[in-house]
Amino acid sequence: MDFVFLYETFVTLISAIPTTLQLAATSVAMGTVLALGLALCRLSGIAPLDWFARAYIFVFRGTPLLVQIFLIYYGLSQFRGVRRSMFWFILRDPYWCAIIALMLCTAAYSAEIIRGGLLSVPHGQVEAGRACGMSRFLVFRRIVMPLAIRQSLPAYSNEIISMVKATSLASIITIMEVTGVAAKLISETYRAIEVFIVAGAIYLAINFVLARIVVLIEYRLSPHLRQAPSLQPIAAGEMK
Repeated sequence: MDFVFLYETFVTLISAIPTTLQLAATSVAMGTVLALGLALCRLSGIAPLDWFARAYIFVFRGTPLLVQIFLIYYGLSQFRGVRRSMFWFILRDPYWCAIIALMLCTAAYSAEIIRGGLLSVPHGQVEAGRACGMSRFLVFRRIVMPLAIRQSLPAYSNEIISMVKATSLASIITIMEVTGVAAKLISETYRAIEVFIVAGAIYLAINFVLARIVVLIEYRLSPHLRQAPSLQPIAAGEMK
C-alpha cells in the first residue's frame, strides 16, 4: 500500500462529498413527502388511490434503480414533446435526473415503512385523543405521527443509509460525486484497489455518522429511555 497515494486520493475524494450528501439529502427529503402521500393513499380506503399507490410501489420496488436512472435521463429525452416542454430545463440536467430517480425510488420503499408505522399506533391512544376533544388533524399531528415516526425510525434509517450508497449510481450519468471522482482517478492512475478502499471508507464514515444521528433522534423520541433511574430504598442501618 502506498500511503502517500492513499492520502492524496482521500484529499481528492473529499471534494466530492458535498455532492454526494446533496444528492442523498434532497432525494430523501422529497421522497419522504411523496412517501407520506402514498402511505395515506394506501390507508385512505378509497379504491382508486389505494390501487394507484400499490401500482407505484410495485413498479419502483420491482425494477432496478439503475434502469430507472437510464429511463429518466436517456429515455425521456427521446420524446420531442418532452424536449419542447417547460420541464426540459430540468430533465436535461443529469443532477436533477438523478434526484428525480432517487426520489421516486426511495418514496416507494419509504411509503411502506411509513404505512407500517402508522398502523402500529395503538387505536386506544387515538380514541383517547378524540375523547379529549381533539380534531382528526390534531390527533394525527400530536399522537399518530409522533408515534409512527418513533416506530418506523429504525427501518427508515436503513433506507437513508441505502440512499447514500445508491448515490454512487449517479456517476453513470456523469455526476462527479464520490464514486464518479473515484472512477476518474482509476482511469488516470490504474490503481483501482487503493482508490476504492478510500471511497469505501468515506461511505462507511458517512453512514456511521448518519446511524449515530438516528440513534440520538430515536433516544430523544423515546421518553422511557430517558427516565431517571429509580431510587433504591435506603436501609435503616445505612441511615446511621
